[in-house]
Amino acid sequence: MGIKVEFNPDLALRNIDCGRSLEECIPRRLEEGRVYEFLKKGQRNYWLEGEIPLIETDGSELSMPLASITILNVVHFLKDREVYTKGSYVVEKVLEEGEVYFNGFGVVE
Repeated sequence: MGIKVEFNPDLALRNIDCGRSLEECIPRRLEEGRVYEFLKKGQRNYWLEGEIPLIETDGSELSMPLASITILNVVHFLKDREVYTKGSYVVEKVLEEGEVYFNGFGVVE
């Protein structure tokens, strides 16, 4: 029996109108410098030493990056015998539609 852990190079959250909790969704208005909370089902590992993309997901497809964020903290916990990951992130830069900001894991200067 193994330990199921997912490594995520980005933070993929749902659309605010999907009916999920606020922490599972992208806020209606992202503000640079503001800290937001997030919640994901499963045990997930995120890179904490720099900026990563914030993207929108519908569960199968992923959007282009909407913002560059830095994850500030992450905690894994059990709820009803299922593992969840929660934490907080700060928005470093809100990206314009079509703006290229990342090259792999690096920020385009």
